[in-house]
Amino acid sequence: MKKILLLGSSGSIGQSTCNCIRRHPEEFTLVGASVNKNITALQSQIEEFSPQAVCVSSSQEAEIMMPQFSGKGTFFTSLIKLVEETDFDILVNALVGAVGFAPTVAALKKNKRVALANKESLVIGGDLITSLIADGYGELIPVDSEHSALLQCITGEERSSLESITVTASGGPFRQTPIEQFSSITKAQALNHPTWAMGNKITIDSSTLINKGFEIIEAHHLFNASYDILKVLIHPQSIIHSYVTFHDGAVIAQCGLPDMELPIQYALSYPKRLPIAGNRLDLAALGSLTFEAPDLKRFPCLKLCIDAGKAGGTLPTVLNASNEIAVQLFLEEKIGYTEIPTLIAKQLDNHENQTVESVEQIQEIDHTIRQQLLDSIR
Repeated sequence: MKKILLLGSSGSIGQSTCNCIRRHPEEFTLVGASVNKNITALQSQIEEFSPQAVCVSSSQEAEIMMPQFSGKGTFFTSLIKLVEETDFDILVNALVGAVGFAPTVAALKKNKRVALANKESLVIGGDLITSLIADGYGELIPVDSEHSALLQCITGEERSSLESITVTASGGPFRQTPIEQFSSITKAQALNHPTWAMGNKITIDSSTLINKGFEIIEAHHLFNASYDILKVLIHPQSIIHSYVTFHDGAVIAQCGLPDMELPIQYALSYPKRLPIAGNRLDLAALGSLTFEAPDLKRFPCLKLCIDAGKAGGTLPTVLNASNEIAVQLFLEEKIGYTEIPTLIAKQLDNHENQTVESVEQIQEIDHTIRQQLLDSIR
């Protein structure tokens, strides 16, 4: 019986994780959960799973929730303390944004498995995280469908035999939109993803394709892969989740219907597979799959991300902080869609790159960049 601590339990990944626990109660139990504000979802999870510890990050909602949880377990308002003081086997990090980085580090330092859906952890602190793992601290298993696919493709293979790693992308809602119309893209249009149902922030990231740049950085750290062998391919049907090419010309791909429960459950049960009932991929019914190279003029955020990843140091921290604030401002309708890459590029250009040395350094730079961007808009 594996004890699961779930951060971000009210989001789509969190809810899908709960489905995996329901499906295999003989394998998993939920011992802790966190939300930011959605205490209604948390209340339902408490009633069903009886976790020993919960965390509510928002102070206003915490005041409401704390007395309700009195006598049932330990109540936290700090994610770090939740991770440090809760007894668990696997941390599922489904948080959105840089807030997920420190909990990932804290769990690894406890020698726990981290089932990572929080891509920002590796984007802003990949060097620190991989250093911890190299020193024997914890285990990192990806939850993103693309990186789960890659893990499934290369398990049992010699890493030296890899010739290239290709991360696929749906292309988002603007894959065929004329570039001259991008300046008039609305919030509603950007949130209308053609394939996946996700939270607002990741949906915007998918529309700009910066999420694929993040995933390239993730793959670099997860698989110790040179940026020279990492590629992005547009695949609108989202059936091939990623694939690898070996130096003998063989290509191995992981395919499946667009459903996050498979990679989540695989991260929980790895290296074994547990059954999931339901629909199966029917290639004959699909008929055809299509592919195309990404247009970097259409998706400048993708290039900004890959360039920052290659440069390394603290530039990926600046990249992520700038993107989070730019997306926030776009969702608040304070900037236009095409201003997202403009704001990011400006912050990257103005930053003096540094070698990453500590969690505190990353957090300080993250805070500074966010404040600078917010002040510039006021």
